Amino acid sequence: MRAVKRSHTKPELIVRRGLHALGLRFRLHGKNLPGTPDIVLAKHKTVVFVHGCFWHRHASCRYATTPKTRQEYWAPKFAANVERDARKAAELEAMGWRVLVVWECETKNLAALKERLRRDFNLPASAV
Repeated sequence: MRAVKRSHTKPELIVRRGLHALGLRFRLHGKNLPGTPDIVLAKHKTVVFVHGCFWHRHASCRYATTPKTRQEYWAPKFAANVERDARKAAELEAMGWRVLVVWECETKNLAALKERLRRDFNLPASAV
């Protein structure tokens, strides 16, 4: 698991390109915020987490498989990830931040992702 990248992953780069193409400017990996969000849009008081479907357990997603071996190890690990995600999102919301989660599987369809980001930031259709 040491080989699993923490930042600058392919899904994260796709989301960053989409945000930038919409004219949104942002900072990366806000270390001063709970959970170290992947993308921080201070102007919009919004943070974006780009979650991998496997590690963060995207409900009813084909990429959120559970390994068949050592389930006594994986089940608590996945549960802790989900609990931590919820706790950090709640902390950010309590601080007045809007929290958006983009799932890895959403980055597979670029047009749909860009449309979702446009809607999330109330940008005109011409921005897409």
